[in-house]
Amino acid sequence: MIEADLRARAEEVLEAFRVRGWTLATAESCTGGLVAGALTAIAGSSDVVDRGFVTYSNAAKMAMLGVESATLDAYGAVSEQTARQMAQGACRAAGVDAAVSITGIAGPGGGSDQKPVGLVHFACARRDGKIMHREKRFGDIGRDAVRHASVLVALDMLAEAALGEITHG
Repeated sequence: MIEADLRARAEEVLEAFRVRGWTLATAESCTGGLVAGALTAIAGSSDVVDRGFVTYSNAAKMAMLGVESATLDAYGAVSEQTARQMAQGACRAAGVDAAVSITGIAGPGGGSDQKPVGLVHFACARRDGKIMHREKRFGDIGRDAVRHASVLVALDMLAEAALGEITHG
């Protein structure tokens, strides 16, 4: 059963992509496939959703999405740089029009002073090279709440990507 707020956002994303004739992919770490799950909970989503990558480990991020080991070494898995490479890699690997990525620290443990629990980085890349990034600091609101809030942000970014509201960068 999908929650009403997620269902509504997922339906908006699917419609925005259908209008453009586009397909999408997801690249998820801390959400473990929840964005793909929200989208595919909607009947008929297969005309838009191509695939989802759950890349929880650094090895998976490198093998499946082409995230560079130098990026992970320099910035860590939870970083803008990694989120951008995840989204670009998913877009490229799936051959879709847009892909969203999520990497963060959902908790309850795993945080640090520099990267606290609730820190999540998002990126959304399009086939035309446009990309956007967002950083959210949800705080230590609980694992489920961080993951839920992250899915909503990712769905919003996909909608923005389909509506053409992102720039190169």
